[in-house]
This record gives sequence, structure tokens and C-alpha cells, in this order.
Amino acid sequence: MSRRLLLMFTLTGSFLLATGIAQADHETAVYLAAGPALDNTETNARDKSGTTLTPEEQKETKTDIRITAHIRKAVVKNKWLSLDAKNAKIITRNGVVTLRGPVANAAESAKLQKIATQTRGVMQVDNQLDNKAP
Repeated sequence: MSRRLLLMFTLTGSFLLATGIAQADHETAVYLAAGPALDNTETNARDKSGTTLTPEEQKETKTDIRITAHIRKAVVKNKWLSLDAKNAKIITRNGVVTLRGPVANAAESAKLQKIATQTRGVMQVDNQLDNKAP
């Protein structure tokens, strides 16, 4: 009886291991097939260069925090925006809002800019969103 149990555990373990390896190979193949679409090396280098604002540079004033929170809430609530648009960086410094990150298209970029522009307390919007599609 114990030999059968041991054999069953061994075969089950081998099957699970093989399945896991096949899944990992599939995910690697999908990643490699996407190629440059998933490569954000240039964006990361740009962010490290110090020439662009990053979320860490968000001002800590109550007004700037309120503005950013209001814009984020309106963006996330909008069911027509893509996940990329909902994850765009929103950085507010002294009433100036910077929008950064990828969005699906120019319409999404315009929508985010409109939401930011219509937010009380916003003095200016610097739209640096990257459109994935023309």
C-alpha cells in the first residue's frame, strides 16, 4: 500500500512540475513575442535622468494632495478609460498638474487632460501622456 502511495505522489509531483515548467515556458514565449511593446527601458532611463517629474516629487501641501486625489478618483471612476489611463502618473506641484504615462490613444489623453483642467485649484496642466495608438 505504501509503495502505491509513494508512486502516486511521485507521479503527481512530476506532473505538477512539468505543468509548471510548461506554463513558465508559455509566459516567456508570450513576453518575447511582445518584444519592444513590453520594453520600458527608455522610459525608466528618462525617469532616472532627473529631467522629468516622478510621483516622488508630488508636493505635500494639502491643496496639491487634494487636487491629485480628486483627479485620481475621477479617472478611476471613468469606466471608459483603459487600465493604462487609470494608472497614469498624476503629479501636482503648486497647482500645476503633470500627467505622465501610457494611454491607449489621443482621446484618452484628451480626457485625462480635461478631467485635470476642470479640477478646482488647478492652475495649469502639463500633458506628457504617451499615446500607444495614433
